Amino acid sequence: MRSTVRIAAISAAIVAVAATSTAAFAQKKYDTGASDTEIKVGNIIPYSGPASAYGVIGKTEEAYFKMINDRGGINGRKVNFVSYDDAYSPPKAVEQVRKLVESDEVLLVFNPLGTPSNTAIQKYLNSKKIPQLFVATGATKWNDPKNFPWTMGWQPSYQSEAQIYAKWLMKEKPDAKVAILYQNDDFGKDYLKGTKDGFGAKAASSIIMEESYEISEPSIDSHIVKIKAANPDVLLIYTTPKFGAQTIKKTAELGWKPLQIITNVSASVGSVMQPAGFDNAQGVLSAAYAKDGADPQWANDPNMKKWAEFLDKYMPGADKTDGGYVYGYGAAQTLAKVLEMCGDDLTRANVMKQAASLKDFTPDTLLPGVKINTSATDFAPIAQLQMQRFKGQKWELFGDIISGDVPSE
Repeated sequence: MRSTVRIAAISAAIVAVAATSTAAFAQKKYDTGASDTEIKVGNIIPYSGPASAYGVIGKTEEAYFKMINDRGGINGRKVNFVSYDDAYSPPKAVEQVRKLVESDEVLLVFNPLGTPSNTAIQKYLNSKKIPQLFVATGATKWNDPKNFPWTMGWQPSYQSEAQIYAKWLMKEKPDAKVAILYQNDDFGKDYLKGTKDGFGAKAASSIIMEESYEISEPSIDSHIVKIKAANPDVLLIYTTPKFGAQTIKKTAELGWKPLQIITNVSASVGSVMQPAGFDNAQGVLSAAYAKDGADPQWANDPNMKKWAEFLDKYMPGADKTDGGYVYGYGAAQTLAKVLEMCGDDLTRANVMKQAASLKDFTPDTLLPGVKINTSATDFAPIAQLQMQRFKGQKWELFGDIISGDVPSE
């Protein structure tokens, strides 16, 4: 009898040891790009070329992870942030992402910027089951977990933003004659579609002109002259920063004063409104989901104080009027949250699982009331915006926080 008890005790002990060692293995799971000491994060962004104004986002993310590392990293691991220039060129994007995956062996690709570049790398990353996480573009197609389970957006979708503009116009200027200037690619066409969806049955009578330009054009002044000739009273400026500044400047030079609405991605005071000329930019409308670093109303906001202290320490001399510093910080803070939630299971599948489990997460930089929520069927983290009007040298928010309602694909 005693020996049976002893055998039972021994086998129980063996089971206990086995269980402990399994638990130990279960605690730490890594895919390529993660280890006990490091998490390797890849990124591509246009540091050069026609959209180089966005390069500051990559620099901010790099600095944010340096701050995280100085504080001991994430769950004891340092973030190794590897960022390459793709010059807003899809072939270059493919080349740089292959390098990140095949040479640098990153765990994930974070916040790659631009609709054309992300479109070019999406199939490759999904076929390799590598997260294409929190992409820096608001194209609606990033919210398609069924077909692209490894791709997730971050900012509000361009279509929902455009719908908000259309709905605002129908309410405030129901008889408006609207002209649309848009970039001739997926980015511009998403805004175009959202606007038409927003106007609904009124689209045909409200929109009197659609004018597109190519990203390769050095100047779009001739397009503005052409639009003015059609005499619209509203101009929707669906452009990237350089062309947004050109548009606002040219309408002023022509002595033409339509109501102008510009994309959120081209609403930076430092890289768009200032080059356009503050006098020329008065009364321009846009929509925001993040706080404006140049706005004194956030001077005593404890979260924006953290952002300002971060810039002073890690990016001294940074122009706080450039929205890219706010954007990069908010996106990096969201990734840091997800990596923290991953604990010791730093597999690519778990990174996506945690990214799809964010509940009312509020980075320091988002407007009060704007929260990040994701789920297995909702890969659009931010879906709320507030209208804003340019006055003096800054944006003034007005109205309520509005949700754009574009369902996932």
